[in-house]
Amino acid sequence: MTPLQFETAHDPVWHELEKACASPGRRRRRKEVGADTPAEARTDRARFAELYRATCEHLALAQSRSYPVALVERLEALTALAHQRIYRQADFGLGRLARLFLVDFPAAVRAQRTAMLVALAAFATPLVVSGIVGYLDPGLVLSVHDVQLVEQYERMYGGSAEPIGRTDGSDWAMFGHYIQNNLGIAFQCFASGLFFGIGSILYLVLNGVMAGSVAGYLTWRGHGENFYSFVVTHGAFELTAIVIAGAAGLMLGGALLAPGRRPRLAALKAAAGQAIVLVYGVTAMLVVAAAIEAFWSSARWVDPGVKYAVGAACWAMVLAYLAFQGRPQRR
Repeated sequence: MTPLQFETAHDPVWHELEKACASPGRRRRRKEVGADTPAEARTDRARFAELYRATCEHLALAQSRSYPVALVERLEALTALAHQRIYRQADFGLGRLARLFLVDFPAAVRAQRTAMLVALAAFATPLVVSGIVGYLDPGLVLSVHDVQLVEQYERMYGGSAEPIGRTDGSDWAMFGHYIQNNLGIAFQCFASGLFFGIGSILYLVLNGVMAGSVAGYLTWRGHGENFYSFVVTHGAFELTAIVIAGAAGLMLGGALLAPGRRPRLAALKAAAGQAIVLVYGVTAMLVVAAAIEAFWSSARWVDPGVKYAVGAACWAMVLAYLAFQGRPQRR
């Protein structure tokens, strides 16, 4: 689709949003004289939010396709103005927080489809390959982890009386530890994107190899049931969040590598503004993952079959949330 075709196809939506943004005073006066019923007011707000979400998606497409600067700047100004209209009364309220996770975050994930796919390939490919190689050649794990750490894995996922996945520490202590560890990994994948995206790719590959080699080795040792029943539930949130964090880092690197017609600093600033929504979502997902890992995944009293069923439900829920939540309604 050419820029002209793109603008022609979506200009009615932008024009309607511009008109809605330009007439807040008229709506307030109508409200004062009782012209708007509560149902009409709710309909107006829903339509405004629908237009805003659609325009945000159009902006992401225009930026990814390197459309003319004038078109991109028009959409940036329009989405910024609409953002102010939506959040002017409750920037830090529960409504703003709900909108972030119910609309903005999943929409941002879908808008950055290319970065997500690259990040997924960089993490999942070495994860699967190293898992298969680690099972066929268990010595691989010693090329990635030291002997003491491998022995610790044996104790964590063996037949000891300790909770699965750890050798000591209470549930609450491990909850804090998991948050710190997971956020550290996600931050590395995100912030290293400033090195033109290469850092994000390297960290994703490294984490994939480390996790895959451990999985292959523990499967070979006969601890597969303990290991997979431990990771299946919280992995839906943790592994997905790590991929999204890496994709956010790739957005920064992409802005530096291909700034388009803007200066690199301006392109980086714009990319960071979009990526921060992903960072908020990643943080929330990792907190959820830490809670599940500390209080559910490690429990030996829960049958592995139950954990697999709950894990499958969590994976389906996370994927459906990212794929469908917050989509603008089609008329």
